[in-house]
Amino acid sequence: MLIGLWIRDVVLIEALDLSIGPGLTALTGETGAGKSIILDALGLATGARADAGLVRRGASQAAASAVFAPAPDHPVWDILEEKGLSYAKDEDLVLRRTLGADGRSRAFVNDQATSVGVLRELGEQLIEVHGQHETVGLLDARTHRPLLDAYGSLGPMAKTVAARWADWRGARTRAEELREIVSRAAADAEELALRLSELDRLAPQPGEETALAEERAILGAAEKALTDISDARGAFDGLSNRLAQAVRALEHARTRALAAGAGEDAAAVTRLAAASAAVDRVFSEVQEAEAAVDLAAEAFDFRPDRLEKAEERLFELRGMARKLQVSVEELPTLRVRFADQLRAMESSEDDLKAAEAAVAAARAAYLAAASELSQARRAAGERLAVAVESELAPLKLDKARFRVAVEALAEDKVGPTGQDRVAFEIATNPGAPFGDLGAIASGGELARFALALKASLAARAAGAQPLMIFDEVDQGVGGAVADAVGLRLKKLAASAQVLVVTHSPQVAARGDAHWRISKAGDGDRVRTAVEPLTEAEREEEIARMLAGAQITDAARAAARALMHA
Repeated sequence: MLIGLWIRDVVLIEALDLSIGPGLTALTGETGAGKSIILDALGLATGARADAGLVRRGASQAAASAVFAPAPDHPVWDILEEKGLSYAKDEDLVLRRTLGADGRSRAFVNDQATSVGVLRELGEQLIEVHGQHETVGLLDARTHRPLLDAYGSLGPMAKTVAARWADWRGARTRAEELREIVSRAAADAEELALRLSELDRLAPQPGEETALAEERAILGAAEKALTDISDARGAFDGLSNRLAQAVRALEHARTRALAAGAGEDAAAVTRLAAASAAVDRVFSEVQEAEAAVDLAAEAFDFRPDRLEKAEERLFELRGMARKLQVSVEELPTLRVRFADQLRAMESSEDDLKAAEAAVAAARAAYLAAASELSQARRAAGERLAVAVESELAPLKLDKARFRVAVEALAEDKVGPTGQDRVAFEIATNPGAPFGDLGAIASGGELARFALALKASLAARAAGAQPLMIFDEVDQGVGGAVADAVGLRLKKLAASAQVLVVTHSPQVAARGDAHWRISKAGDGDRVRTAVEPLTEAEREEEIARMLAGAQITDAARAAARALMHA
């Protein structure tokens, strides 16, 4: 529902803020007062085509904001989600657009910059315009099928058809995949078996490359460490023997000194003993050092063949990975995939036969559901045609005929919505052929026909209704026909928000709210103003519409009668 309209510098409107309620709102005023400017501003805010002519003379830009309060299940929320725009379903939706005097425009949704196309897409879900020159929605045949389905309460059947279509499409996709496998199986099977045998022989394991690289690094380091230890061990070669000889030589010298008559306390003997003891300690330390170096070497578990095997394994794995154009880590997965593909090839003929049988069954199920939906659509179309034609005579369209064409599509054109092309068609004169709405009906007839169709659909159509705007739908008619227009607008407004631009007092009298559009000023200061009218002001305005410039008591009485009819 539209709850507010904010307008700045659009044509003759300098500044205007409007609050809009539910039901039927009538816009009246003298010809040329600017009633269409309200609709132009609303179109600007909702993405309609606009040019610099909308900018008020002397202003740098025009701006319009439309504030909506959509229901939680309204389709606009899905559009916002798809476009990546933030929103909250419990808050208002604000569409805003500015238009510069140079013709450039900017669009915003909830103060987030977006494109005019997004505004237009949202506007198409929120507003329908039915007027002298356009009937948004009804002229687009793409809207006819969902309108008919809503009228006929065919939603559950349509969902079944969509599900059957998904099943059929999935079965066809599976069969096509198998068919492709079968067609290339003969050429690929030999190559695939060869690659699989190579992988089986290699038997790559998950994480093996990392483990081998780590082992190679460790073994390489160990090899270098053992080389260094070997160098250290080599430094001890002959040292123990030389030290042992030194000890023996010193002992011999000490013995000779004692034999020569030197006493144990003699300086030479004492010093020889000390030297011998020192060398003996060094000899012991060297032996311990040699043992420690040997123990250090034993700590390295290095076998040259292990390093060689690790390097050879890495070479094989990486060579196979390059050959198959994958990483080493992918080889185990590729081995499983090749095995699965080979098994699939071996069983693909049987699988294909089963898949083709599934396609046939899914097709039959879809066509049965689609055929049932087609019959229901034709029946609903006949009921809708009767309902619409019953509305045409009071609207001075008694010579017109209406029908719902439900035509079967070729099988290659069917889809999730069924096997039908649905079109609303009209013939405005007896004997004339039926044709599309836009090609047959004149402007005034089209607007009244839209009212008849909407009035017929309103009682049965489900879901949130958009704001419906009828622009001078009563043009060229009066009296009983205008009264019939007003009654149908009132009926339509019971389940939807309706705004009507009208010159007819019979139509204006049916409004739940009434705005008077007027133009004031002179020269360059002409401005359009919009006044929401009180009950008394409504009576005076309707009396003016009945009597013209000179409002009489009789006109006021007639206005009261219309308002309370």
